[in-house]
Amino acid sequence: MGGVAVGDPRHAAQITGVPRPPGGVEDALAMVSRLLEAHETILAEARDAATRTTQLGDGGTHDLLSQLIRTGEDQVRFLAEQLVVTLRTGA
Repeated sequence: MGGVAVGDPRHAAQITGVPRPPGGVEDALAMVSRLLEAHETILAEARDAATRTTQLGDGGTHDLLSQLIRTGEDQVRFLAEQLVVTLRTGA
């Protein structure tokens, strides 16, 4: 698939499409909202990559990405449900 292997978390954070968290204190609702947005960003990139692997005939990588997408979709549903509950109850 090409690309560059990044082993240092600081370097990985610099090249990701997920924005860095703000400095200082952040409330839980804002954190979960950012986490949900990050998951959605990663899912969009994974879907694009899965499409490319299909076009390239790379079935193994497509299977890997498909599993990642299924797991990520479950996580997005869970986070979204938690946000709805929190907003409704004010907890």
